[in-house]
Amino acid sequence: MKDVISWVLRHIPRKYLQLVSHIGVRILAIFYSGKGVECSVCGSEFRKFLPYGRSGRDNALCPNCLSLERHRLMYLYLQRKTNFFKDNLKLLHVAPEYCFIDRFERLKNIDYITADIESPLAKVKMDIHQIPFEANTFDVAFCNHVMEHVDDDIKAMSELYRVLKPGGWAIIQSPQDWSRATTFEDPSITDPKERERLFWQDDHVRLFGRDYGQRLEKGGFKVTEDRFVMDELSKEEAKRFALPGSEIIYFCQKV
Repeated sequence: MKDVISWVLRHIPRKYLQLVSHIGVRILAIFYSGKGVECSVCGSEFRKFLPYGRSGRDNALCPNCLSLERHRLMYLYLQRKTNFFKDNLKLLHVAPEYCFIDRFERLKNIDYITADIESPLAKVKMDIHQIPFEANTFDVAFCNHVMEHVDDDIKAMSELYRVLKPGGWAIIQSPQDWSRATTFEDPSITDPKERERLFWQDDHVRLFGRDYGQRLEKGGFKVTEDRFVMDELSKEEAKRFALPGSEIIYFCQKV
C-alpha cells in the first residue's frame, strides 16, 4: 500500500487528486475497520490510518475524511485553544484541505472564503503574493504547507498579515527540518531530483529550519510557538489521534 500511494503522489498532479482521491480512499476504509485510532476531525475510528506521503509514513491518512497528522492536531488546537468554534469570524483559508472544507462551510459562526492559485476545491483563484482583498478584511487565516512552495515566503506572509484585522490571528504551518538552525533556499536549484533531495519534494523551493517563527515575524506577525502536542496532550491522546509528536503550532497574531 505504501508503494502504491507513493507512486500516485509522485505521478498524478495534486489538483486531480483533490477531486477524486476521496472516492478510492473510502473504499479502502473497509479494510481498516477497528478501534485502534480515532480521527479528531470526523470522529471515525479505524484499526489504523492509511500510510501516506512520498516516503510512506505509517498511520497517517484518515480513510474517511482524508485528514493527516497535522490536520488532526490543528483541529484539536482550534477546539481547545481558540475562539474558532464560538465567535463570529470571517475566515480566509488558503490551499483549503479536503477534510476541513465541508465542516467549516457548515459552521454558522464562520464567514468562509477558500482561495488558491490552482486548487479546484477553492472558490477564489488567487496568488498569495498579491491577495485580492482589502487590508483588515479577515478575523482568521489558515495557510498550511504553502510557504515552502512560493517564490517569496516573506512577501506571502506579509500579505496574510495585511488582510487580517487588528487582533486577528492565523495558523501558518510548513514542513521543517529540526536539524537546521536556519532555512535553506537556493533559487538556482531547479532540477526536480535535486529539489526533492534537498527540499524533500520536487515542488518545494526551500526547507525551513528552526528559524521558521522568525521568518513569520518578518511578515509582521507576533508569533507564539505553541508546543501543544508535547506540553498539553497526553501520550495516550497523541497515540489515539496519531498526531505528529514534534510539530509546533505557529499561532500568528496581528497586534
